[in-house]
Amino acid sequence: MLSTLNKCSMIAALTMAACLATVPAAHAVSNAQLEAESARIYAQMKATMPMTTDQDIIDYVACVAIAVVNELEPPYNEVQWELAVFEDDLINAGAMPGGKIVVWEGILRAARNQHQLAAVIGHEIAHVTAEHSRRKASRTAMSDLGVRVAAVVIGQGHSGATYSAYEALRQGAAYGFFLPFSRKAETEADVIGLKYMARAGFDPRQAVPLWQNMSAESGEDPPEFLSTHPSDAKRIESLISQWIDVLPLYNEALQAGKIPGCAVPESLERELAELDAKKKARQKKE
Repeated sequence: MLSTLNKCSMIAALTMAACLATVPAAHAVSNAQLEAESARIYAQMKATMPMTTDQDIIDYVACVAIAVVNELEPPYNEVQWELAVFEDDLINAGAMPGGKIVVWEGILRAARNQHQLAAVIGHEIAHVTAEHSRRKASRTAMSDLGVRVAAVVIGQGHSGATYSAYEALRQGAAYGFFLPFSRKAETEADVIGLKYMARAGFDPRQAVPLWQNMSAESGEDPPEFLSTHPSDAKRIESLISQWIDVLPLYNEALQAGKIPGCAVPESLERELAELDAKKKARQKKE
């Protein structure tokens, strides 16, 4: 459970390029292999990258993550989940097999309240519980370079980190997969993630403005998250179509007293207000 969350494991930037041992094409990659590689990468990240020091941000993200993880089913509710918050403006997040959740501070510009952040975290955890990473790694085992799981193990989240961070993470590796999941996998993660957040007492309808915020942040330099998580009308329609199934779960959670109450830190509220003011000023000039 995330109640044993290591809140001090915070990381700044990430460029994943680590490799798992070469696997014959005829063999699938096991969960144990992916979890072992995830643990190795996670430990290396903590050892080589600076971490956020804003305790209010840490507590806020942890509050949301704990609430979502508490709704997982076996065997994932028995995992000792850990959280890392990156002190970086990158708009991204991910989850690794073996119970690792990673969130960049930048995504809080798009996930503007606890419900929207829960949608992000629920979606990323769903990639793990639906075994999308393992299936993708198994398909990739066809490569004669072997299985390179860098982006695979974190739900396709990755960033343009500093050169030194890149070098630290590519020890023993020469290639990493930075490809998005299939549309089918993305839809599946959306559906599962909505159920997780709804059962935790977060409003699943807030997933729609989240993706709209993602699109608004795009412009000429789209968020890293959008490179692997397309936000379009079809996705929005799909999310809305799930409301009939997930809103009852949300209402049941509220009736059961599941009201997370993860408050956005005042410092973040001020930052968002400043960003909005600057955006309006630019729009007036245009």
